[in-house]
Amino acid sequence: MIVETEAYSQEEEACHGHKKKTPSNEVLFGEPGRFYIYRSYGIHHCLNIVTDKNNFASGVLIRAVFVSNKNERLASGPGLVTKTFEIDDKLNSLDILDNKCLWISKRESFLDKKDLIQTTRIGISKAKNIKWRWYLKRSRSISKREKGDRNPDLKKSTNNLLGIT
Repeated sequence: MIVETEAYSQEEEACHGHKKKTPSNEVLFGEPGRFYIYRSYGIHHCLNIVTDKNNFASGVLIRAVFVSNKNERLASGPGLVTKTFEIDDKLNSLDILDNKCLWISKRESFLDKKDLIQTTRIGISKAKNIKWRWYLKRSRSISKREKGDRNPDLKKSTNNLLGIT
């Protein structure tokens, strides 16, 4: 279950497509519903989903995923997400619903707005004040909590929310 995300748009400086389309970011300008995978600082791969429309760079970075019956911090950060699921640039540009390697399943939402925290993005040097980061308040799998937001106890965490003991 995806528990933390950040959004990016070509209209702001932190987006890879802010200045122009290049061979390395062209997927971000493409058809919505595709994976855009890039290497951060030459070390970690990062998984994004292209959003909005063709010829407009926008996407959502998957920052953290709750993996049931595993260590709750296993995929708590963009680099850990790609390491856990063995994601690399070979999956770049694949359709998120129609491929045999990695997909995101649609499911009915059981969350309310009050279950989410909206805050500023982290790990960027530009457009730092835009509140385009969201995370599931009850998750112990997120990469970094907002100041003052305490880690939920296990009885109120994502495990309990999903009925996993």
